Amino acid sequence: MGQVVVISTGGTIASRWQGSGFAADARGGDVLATAAVPDGVTVRVVDLMSVNSARLTTRDQLALLRTVHEVLADPAVDGIVVTHGTDTLEESAFLLDLHHHDPRPVVLTGAQRPLEARDGDGPRNLHDALLAASSAALRGHGVLVAFDGQVHAARGTIKVQTLAADAFAHPSGSPVADVKDGHVLVRRLPERPEPLPLPTADAPLPRVDIVTHHCDADPLLLNAAVQAGARGIVLVATGAGNATPEVVAAVEAAVARGVLVALTTRVPAGPVAEIYTQGGAVDLAAAGAVLTGTLRAGQARIAVLAAALAHPTDDTDAATRTLRRVLGTPAAS
Repeated sequence: MGQVVVISTGGTIASRWQGSGFAADARGGDVLATAAVPDGVTVRVVDLMSVNSARLTTRDQLALLRTVHEVLADPAVDGIVVTHGTDTLEESAFLLDLHHHDPRPVVLTGAQRPLEARDGDGPRNLHDALLAASSAALRGHGVLVAFDGQVHAARGTIKVQTLAADAFAHPSGSPVADVKDGHVLVRRLPERPEPLPLPTADAPLPRVDIVTHHCDADPLLLNAAVQAGARGIVLVATGAGNATPEVVAAVEAAVARGVLVALTTRVPAGPVAEIYTQGGAVDLAAAGAVLTGTLRAGQARIAVLAAALAHPTDDTDAATRTLRRVLGTPAAS
């Protein structure tokens, strides 16, 4: 147990009624006041922003990334909790994890019910996150998500419920730990690639778009993303990563223009895999798309974004190598 810094960014856990709906407006101290602080833990609050997380931008996420690294520069800090909206929590958590090179835990949490709800889940989630962030047993586990009594690895964890309290899960994996009776019970150590260096402060912010395949889909939206200046595109395919020959041709043309293309699936669980041709993942991989394993659209986009930020000078080959390393995807033969 020791000192934990809470970085407050808004979200439902900080939301109050605005007359027609809820929106984040509470400061971090107000949020912290709702939760029981574990024995032996001292807390310092950093108010970074207060927004509904659907409104977050890359610039906001990079500000959070830099703030986490600045806080961890203090050796007296034992861990960090980030209170965050649930809509895009999985994206921010994964971005932090890709650049996290410190053994101390960084734990994201939030709530499905607003700040002043009688049956609010925020107080329990924040207590559990404080416990996880101060736990020596979770050192070296990377960036984590604490929600509804479970602790998940950032990589692969997504929001699986729009309203229910058990909002987060890893559909293709399992929790890292459970929180029960004031104790953290560790289940496993997540596998993580070598962390990336922090992006330079003046790096241009690349456009990275997501395009979903469906019956009757054509390459129009993918081509529109290229024309709009996308540095990267995530193709959300069907099944194990399948589309059509026309989409394959569009992917090949995009890659030839220096666009990073990542391939994921709209199926909730399981990896993308090179099984089918005639527009399937076999052909998409041959066209230059990088398979994302079990990462789904939001985190696949973060992987592409991080690779592009690591190589801001349009060195596509280097960015592709970084993307493959981040995803654990073998180099193309």
